[in-house]
Amino acid sequence: MSRLAPHAAIWPERLPRELVVPATTLWFNLEVSARRYPDKPATLFFGRALSYAELERQAVALAGWLQAQGVGAGDRVLLCLQNCPQFVVAFYAVQRADAVVVPCNPMNRAEEIAHCIADAGAVVAIVAADLAGIVAAADAGPAPRLRALLVARYADALPPTIDPERAPPPDLEAWLRADPALPPGATPSTRWSDALAAGLQPGPARARPDDLALLPYTSGTTGMPKGCMHSHRTLMPNVVGGGVWSQFGAEAVALGVVPMFHITGLMYGVLGSVWSGSTVVVMPRWERALAARLIARERVTHWVCIPTMLIDLLASPELARFDLSSLRGLSGGGAAMPQAVAARLRDEFGLTFAEGYGLTETAAPSHANPVERAKLQCLGIPIFGVDSRIVDPHTLAELAPGEVGEIVTHGPMLFKGYWGHPEATRAAFVEIDGKPFFRTGDLGRRDDEGYFFITDRLKRMINASGFKVWPSEVELLLYGCPLIQEACVIAARDAYRGETVKAVVVLRESARGRAGADDIVAWAREHMAAYKVPRQVEFVDALPKSGSGKVLWRALQEREAPRG
Repeated sequence: MSRLAPHAAIWPERLPRELVVPATTLWFNLEVSARRYPDKPATLFFGRALSYAELERQAVALAGWLQAQGVGAGDRVLLCLQNCPQFVVAFYAVQRADAVVVPCNPMNRAEEIAHCIADAGAVVAIVAADLAGIVAAADAGPAPRLRALLVARYADALPPTIDPERAPPPDLEAWLRADPALPPGATPSTRWSDALAAGLQPGPARARPDDLALLPYTSGTTGMPKGCMHSHRTLMPNVVGGGVWSQFGAEAVALGVVPMFHITGLMYGVLGSVWSGSTVVVMPRWERALAARLIARERVTHWVCIPTMLIDLLASPELARFDLSSLRGLSGGGAAMPQAVAARLRDEFGLTFAEGYGLTETAAPSHANPVERAKLQCLGIPIFGVDSRIVDPHTLAELAPGEVGEIVTHGPMLFKGYWGHPEATRAAFVEIDGKPFFRTGDLGRRDDEGYFFITDRLKRMINASGFKVWPSEVELLLYGCPLIQEACVIAARDAYRGETVKAVVVLRESARGRAGADDIVAWAREHMAAYKVPRQVEFVDALPKSGSGKVLWRALQEREAPRG
């Protein structure tokens, strides 16, 4: 608990005050669950089960294949797939090879993936078949970095025929069953099935708790995305704590639709589930009718999501047909839950949505609402072992309840720093009372009971339906457009997404009078993930700048609309 521990009085009686976290590795968690529950489904993919014993067997075989490609202890391996059983297998195969997982957003374009490969120094990529060409293109050049591509087909994890109650829409099933050719190029490509069939055995598992296990990428206020270094030891507190907080044990059945490349989807759909021996019903992308049918058919008990999913689900004209009676745990974050939606969930389904808060740097949650006393549009209270405070961003003096300042956090799940960026790492931490606190960059307040609330962004992050969009990254990508001379990216209000991306653009002289907003958007769709693409484009003759030549983005933001 924190020094002040103002939330101690409302700490749920069912929860221990402190966790006892095993000093073990993520791979060991799978070994244990495979012995305890060998025949139990680790995942269900449109009705097809992958048992814990089979998950372990496949992970060992792929670890042998990885080591045959020269992957050694501490090497980085890129994972670029939508949610699927192969993602889970691949994650644990990398762990068994004593290597480091670099999860990559499968919506990224070649330029974004190239940065990730180069910055992490990835040596092998495990990719979905429809993304293999993009990853190969990202690594193309006079000196490719990747030694090999391992290419997985989603169809390999599907049942031959799908029960109508579990069936995806026709367009989604056609995409899942597609069989793209292996990409040409200098980097050798191997089919997933061939790597498994080779039956290669890895050497002894030698990873230790303080070894690097995960390198997820996140953006800051300047520059391109940076890798957050997480060891087995920094991940295990939330792996264990998530299950304790949510009463998530081996009997639980979770809906895994939050992307597994994202720290939240990874924590609850890949790491926490294997620790507990529970089952994850895997969805490769959001489809509200399919989600509702799978909840009913598989009797899903727990669902971690973002509020926009629930907003979409409750907007369905078929809502009355949805059987959500098996759900007993509903939680998430990424965006505030509207009062009206929470009221409908409670009144019509008897469900309380427990909001939480966390970052890639904190391995997902640092705060959560206890379901017994959840508050709406609230980050919750600091979880096990977490000390969070509201401080003045300039003096770092702690502020009183109700006062707005920066949220800073200390806890066992804090990352070890930004990969290859020691200066950014130093800037991200401050020392208070002899302890390192991470500067979240979020402005918030704490009430008298110890609940935290977010009020603003100290950083320039845009929150679009729970997806974090960093203006500086989008700007850097937009500068690659041959039509653009200068660009500044700000947030604009959006009725559905909450915030959306707006680009204020100065066109090149040669493009003036002939290029329109549609041209900018079309280019952006080819070069960045869909959620980063500007939904609005405004053309100006010049961007406002300071005396030193810096673009005054805040002036543009304030002109657009106040940020709340």
